[in-house]
Amino acid sequence: MNSLKIGQLELFPIETGRFRLDGGAMFGVVPKTLWSQQIPADDKNRIPMAMRCMVVKSEATGKVYLIDNGCGNKFDEKMQEIYSLDYEHSNLIDSLDAIDLKPEDITDMVFTHLHFDHSGGTTDYDENGELYEVFPNAKYYVNRRHWQTATHPNDREIASFFPENINPIKESGKLILTEDNHSFEEGFDTLVVDGHTEGQQLPRFSDDKISIVYAADLFPTFAHIPLPWVMGYDMKPLQTLEEKKVFLKRATESNWYIFLEHDADHEIVTIKKNVKGKYSLDRSLKISDIE
Repeated sequence: MNSLKIGQLELFPIETGRFRLDGGAMFGVVPKTLWSQQIPADDKNRIPMAMRCMVVKSEATGKVYLIDNGCGNKFDEKMQEIYSLDYEHSNLIDSLDAIDLKPEDITDMVFTHLHFDHSGGTTDYDENGELYEVFPNAKYYVNRRHWQTATHPNDREIASFFPENINPIKESGKLILTEDNHSFEEGFDTLVVDGHTEGQQLPRFSDDKISIVYAADLFPTFAHIPLPWVMGYDMKPLQTLEEKKVFLKRATESNWYIFLEHDADHEIVTIKKNVKGKYSLDRSLKISDIE
């Protein structure tokens, strides 16, 4: 079983499918001659992307958390082709089943943010074409500032927020808006960053020996470790740059393990800093490799 015990929390990475996004958009101003050496693109200039989420079981509270849930199954054929969606590789329900869980077992759905590839698994269509909640017993946790952004998006970001993902959360009566740096329980808190989107919360799991940070879209892949490698999707790229400086300094000084949500080949990485002050990949491992 690919899992790790941290304090009274047990962490299980799960895959919810694969997709592809434009490499130029993923790396912003970085030239293709550089980024394609790290992650090669297909003939449509798209790079492979994971939708890697995390289940967290708490012995202390009995809660079963799910961090993000992928893009779900609601795309039509055209959209599936655009994003090259691959559910044969993995899907949310089968990945939960592999760790002996059903959707109704999830008690707390924690969103890093509500872009479609992080929240689309919240709902699905029934046989009559009606939306239903995939996790009927779960409370929904969203950062308060991010909720304002997601429900009143600017013209540039509006295409990333799908009403069919967000409106059922709003109407559920189970939405809980969290403040910055919210703590869910002992050993499970969050760090908040605003460069990619306002109020993105990054879960952090810690005990007296280990800290794992769920990097979401601050570091979508290992290739985004260098400071200037910032996504074109980010709303405030210069703020992302400053947030990366702070994060990387803390990560290297405190020996954090970084959980990568979108990297197709790297699940957990550690980061090193060279004599010139540049950051790069140190180790790549599975969560069960951590000791």
